[in-house]
Order: sequence, then C-alpha cells, then structure tokens
Amino acid sequence: MSKAAIRVLPEQSNIHTWFMTQEQESFYPEKQLSASIDRILEGQDRDLMQENANVDGRSPMGIMSKMASESSKWYVMNHLISDEARVAMEANLLYPHDLDFYSTGTTTCCQIPLGKILKQGFNTGHGHMREPQDIKSALALASIILQANQNQQHGGQAYPMFDYDLAPYVAKTYNKHVKYLSSLPLAPDYDVDEEAWRLTERDVYQACEAFIHNSNSMHSRGGGQVPFISINYGTDTSKEGRMLIKQLLLATQAGLGNGETPIFPIQIFKLKSGVNFQPEDPNVDLYELALQTTAKRLFPNFAFLDAPFNAQYDQGNPESEACYMGCRTRVMSNLNGDETAIGRGNLSFTSINLVRLSLVSSGIEDFVERLQELIAIAERQLLARLDFQGEKRAKDFKFLMLEGVWRGSEGLKPDDKLLDILKQGTLSVGFIGLAEALKQLTGKHHGESEQARKLGYRIIQMMRAQMDEAAERTGLNFSLIATPAEGLSGKFTRRDCEDFGVIPGVTDRDYYTNSFHVPVYYPLTAFEKICIEGPFHALCNAGHITYVELDGSALSNPRALDRLVRAMAEHGVGYGSINHPVDRCSACGHQAIIEADCPACGASTDEIERIRRITGYLVGTMDKWNTAKQAEEADRVKHR
Repeated sequence: MSKAAIRVLPEQSNIHTWFMTQEQESFYPEKQLSASIDRILEGQDRDLMQENANVDGRSPMGIMSKMASESSKWYVMNHLISDEARVAMEANLLYPHDLDFYSTGTTTCCQIPLGKILKQGFNTGHGHMREPQDIKSALALASIILQANQNQQHGGQAYPMFDYDLAPYVAKTYNKHVKYLSSLPLAPDYDVDEEAWRLTERDVYQACEAFIHNSNSMHSRGGGQVPFISINYGTDTSKEGRMLIKQLLLATQAGLGNGETPIFPIQIFKLKSGVNFQPEDPNVDLYELALQTTAKRLFPNFAFLDAPFNAQYDQGNPESEACYMGCRTRVMSNLNGDETAIGRGNLSFTSINLVRLSLVSSGIEDFVERLQELIAIAERQLLARLDFQGEKRAKDFKFLMLEGVWRGSEGLKPDDKLLDILKQGTLSVGFIGLAEALKQLTGKHHGESEQARKLGYRIIQMMRAQMDEAAERTGLNFSLIATPAEGLSGKFTRRDCEDFGVIPGVTDRDYYTNSFHVPVYYPLTAFEKICIEGPFHALCNAGHITYVELDGSALSNPRALDRLVRAMAEHGVGYGSINHPVDRCSACGHQAIIEADCPACGASTDEIERIRRITGYLVGTMDKWNTAKQAEEADRVKHR
C-alpha cells in the first residue's frame, strides 16, 4: 500500500476515507484516452479489445466501435459523472456498467412483446412490416425485430414467451395447408388433417432452423456483433405450442450448417410442476428433450418457476410467468405498473467491488458500514443516470419506443420525454468477489466454512434490504443483481493487486469470483455447490445464475442432468445451467471431447472448436476471451 494516498469524498457522502493511487489525477485524463486508442490500433491488448467475447475486436467495425467506446467513456467521466461517483470509481470500488453508452441515454435490455409486435406489424424505418400469415414469415420477422431493437439498447434482447407468441402462426400454417389440401381432388378416405399437420411440422422445423441460423449470422451495431438474444419457452401445452418447442429443440440439436453448436439464441426452458416437471405432466416429454439438447449443445438453460420468488408473480397466465434474459437478468417486481417482465427491462446497473472494500476495512462491522454508504453512492449515481435517460425523447429510440416495444410507450409522440415510462424499468446494484471478501474478512470463503457462509448471506441480505428500502423511498424499481462480470473481473483485480500486493485467496489470481459463486477452483461436488449458492438466488431479485461444470460429455447420461436440475429446484435456484465440454473438429466435423489433435482426422488442436460458457453465454473460440476469463476457465473444477 505504499502507493496509496487518502482522499475524502464530497460532503454529501458520509463515507469514510478511500484509497486511490497518487499517479491518477483524473479517472480518465486525455492522455490516457490517447494511449488506449494507440493500443487499440496496435491490436496487441487482448483485454482492451476483447472485453466482450461476443464482439470481434480485431474487425474494422470492432476497432471503430472500441475507439468510440473509449472516447465516450472519457466524455462521460469528465462531464456527466458526479464527483462522489467518480472518486468511488477512482478508488476501484464502484463500476457503472456500459459507461460508454451513458451519453446515448439508452437502457440496458428489454423483454420484447413478440406476439403484440407481430400482430400489429412494425416499421423498421424502411417501410411497414405487416402481420405474418405463417410460421416461416413469423420467425423471419422475429429475427428482424431482434436486430432492429439491438441497435436501440446496449444490452440483450429477449422473448419472454416464445412458444405462446408463435403458436398462433403455427395454427395459421396448419389452416393454410388444410385449405390447400381441401381444394385438391383427393380420395374420400384421404386424411387431410393428418397430412396438414405433417406439412405444418415440416414448416415449423424449417422456420426454427432458419431462426437459429439467422441468430448466428445477422449483424448489428455497425456490423460489430450478432444480437445478444434470449428466448424463454416450455410451458405452452397447446398442440401448436408443443410443436414449436419440439422442433426448436430438434433444430438446436442439429446445429448450424456444418454441425456447429449455435451460440445464440440463449435458450431458457421454463420448468413448472403441473406443466412439464413431473412424470404425469403434459410437457414432460419436452423437458426430457430439453435435457438431451443441453447434453449436446449446452442450451437450453433452466428457469425454475416454482421457486417462491418466481411463483409469487404467477397468476395462471403466461404473461405473469417469470423469465430471464442473457447472462442472468430478471425483471418482475414493478412499483409503477403491472408485475410482468413483458415490455420491461433493466435501465442500468452499477457494481461494487466487495474485495477492495474488505481490504480497506478494519473488520466486519466496519466493512458493513462502509458497504451501506457505498450502496447509497451507487443509488445516487443510478438516479442521476435515470434523470439523464429521462430527458431523452421517443424519437431518439424509434423502434424501442415508437413501435411500442417498451411497456407504456404506446401512443407516445416523437418529442415526448421518456422519464415517466422508464420508471417501469429497474435500477440495479450488483457486486463481485463475495468469496474473496469473505476470505479477507474471516480467513475462509463460503465454500470452506459455515461461519463464512452465514456472513456472506448476511452481507447480501443487507444489500437486498437496502435496495428494497430505496425502492420504497423513491417509488422506483431498485433491485440487487448478482453481477455477470466479464471484463470487470480482471479490471478490479489488477488494480487491487497493484495497491495491496498478492494476498493468498484474495488477490492471487487474475480474476475475482463472480457475485455469490463459490470460487471455481475450490473442490466440491456439484450438489454441494448448488446447496451453497441456492439461497442467494432469492436475495438477488434483479438476476442470478448457478452453474455446475461437468468433467465429461453428458450425451450418454441425460439422467445425471435431470438429477442436477432437480437438485437446483430443491435448493432454491431460480436460473441454472450445466457446463460440459463440447468440442468439434472444424476439419472433419468429428464431435467428442478432444484433448489435443483430432483423433478422427489428425487435425491440429488449432482446428478444434471448443464451445465454452462465459458469464452465461457461449463462445465458440476462446481466443476471443480476455485474459482474466481465460484464467478463470482454466481453473474451473470439473464435477464428476
């Protein structure tokens, strides 16, 4: 700590003194911006260029986007961020996510009302798209909607009830086939109904196949990345809905053109007793197919609608079912409208470095007091960002607002300001490094000690209580998120290691552990991990995930996956996924666990596609991962 100096926050904050490095006169001086752009153009700084593994940082549009991103951050830090938030950021304690998009005033994400948009038609700016008349057209337009909306927000887009929204277009397809077949001179005993359903099933499969291909090939944001999209499904028990779910899963199993595993959409199978989770349930066969699919393709993930914090919103209709988005985002509670996710999303979120906080605290109670005050700073920063967003006008987000995607935007005029309808979104505080903070405070993390586990739960419980209090006081949807740290994981760590040195179990790795997770390197069983992490899901109402890492292929043992999923349901998990190796030789197409060179054709390890999950989504090549996440993946304990 020889490099540290003390700075006191502005008077509006009662927070204690914070540590920051002396050399840093400003969080982002102009000379630092110039240096960042130089590194981008040189193309050698992986961590700078690949903060997001979903972006090709070396492509022309990727480079242009990154240069714009760094320039935007400079402007925001020097003109839009408050003094107290800036100082907390300088102290490596606070991190507003997607800071480069702050100046655009856009929101993070949205659960898109697909059925409504398809029914009314929409305008992309180049003409009106009318309601589709069959499933192929419906899914083609579903792709266009995602691409159009991706350019309006900086986070993910999702469809909250993919099966229910598209089932009417399966019915339209069936009716078209019945009408056509009935016009033909067929034999009296010809079964028109059976043939119409057979043709419909074929069309549904082809439409799902095209949707998956589109999801992995269409580009947005100036061509820099494919849309970050999610779809929720699994509870529609109608014949049309069931057909859509089945064919989607089969198309996912088939993969892309050369058998590649689809990276997008992130697929989320909604589990609910009475619908698909018990042997007598009408959709249990689709759950079993989902297990087979995740065994081969890592998707779908699983959302647990019977978890009490999800079940409390269920009014017996699909609009009230809980759903998830992207890495883990969840939006349900609403102080300013209907408690549904549809047409709503997160406005912005800001994360707290629990590890740094533990390093500057004198003990547990001092840590808790400092944390409470830091959360208050994060709240004020989020409110200031909302005020900025609220001054934007509907015409600034022509698709999101003027096409009625965002809840309450129907009837807005182009010059109308957005503050009133944005209040239906959520403002979230997140956290990173609970495990390392507990190690610093108690000598053990929550995987090692029951005492540390209780303290960890108390800390996150206190954070949630403060978010609930802020929501009640302001009338806004404040919530707590288990941060999906990707680029942030290494950023916080590097700075803390510079200032405090290498501390075993705290700063001795290239990354901090995400949110409330047990460290990936700690040896324990999959069931133990689920038991420890499950209770934290109820506290993190803005989003959460638990995953387990298997030590081999799951293709031959879907029953093991079933046991893991049921363990998640039993122990309070709201959203879960199962990781396992998915390798494919790009030269010959051989798929198996491939340790080095391809055993089928001898192709070198460089030609092996290794699909792995990074902060909730899949990446087909690990050379797009930043160094912190590469180190984290290498450390992951594989469960038997």
